[in-house]
Amino acid sequence: MRHRTVGELMTRDVVSARPDTSFKELAGLLAAHGVAAVPVVDATGRPIGVVSENDLLRKATDRPETGDGPSPMPHLEAWERAKAEGARAEEIMSAPAVCVRPEWTVVEAARLMEIHGVKRLPVVDAADRLLGIVSRRDLLRVFLRTDEAIREEIRRDLLAETFGDAAREVTVEVTDGQVRLEGAVASRRLVPVLVRLCRSVDGVVDVREHLAHDDAGPVREGPDI
Repeated sequence: MRHRTVGELMTRDVVSARPDTSFKELAGLLAAHGVAAVPVVDATGRPIGVVSENDLLRKATDRPETGDGPSPMPHLEAWERAKAEGARAEEIMSAPAVCVRPEWTVVEAARLMEIHGVKRLPVVDAADRLLGIVSRRDLLRVFLRTDEAIREEIRRDLLAETFGDAAREVTVEVTDGQVRLEGAVASRRLVPVLVRLCRSVDGVVDVREHLAHDDAGPVREGPDI
């Protein structure tokens, strides 16, 4: 079973900035290229931070109020004010850059995004030089796989190659990414293992099983296969 990698999904034509890129130039880069963020790279091409629309918008929150009404924006924290007062990429960017390698899987990249609360990750090579950038939208592309491609992967890689004779009577149908397993397996303990592995296939949304088995007793989580 093969997971899609970051290298397959990332955007290779990356718009980047240098540490001394001005605020106005940064805003122009985002607008001209229709992107929500740009990595900031040093002289060797290594990402040192990321400037996003949110980073730039802090400048608007630091403007003095006009009129008599209260400001609609909350009071800025010290680190937010420092960024709002910045004029160059190195002063505005979120740093350090949280990066990922091209051989990482979609699951690994998604977990890293979740842990750090970021929406995109610069992709770097073994020398930490920028290769591309991968976003949440890029990772969601695995769910655009066709039902037939998902069905064939489960049938070939799981049922035939991994489980073999133990699942020879199992059939699989996929509709809108939802997998339905029917038939019979050799042992009750294989049911949760098969379901878990099906859930790990790229593009699978949900798995439902209606599987018979020979042995009795409660279903227990079987060993990995």
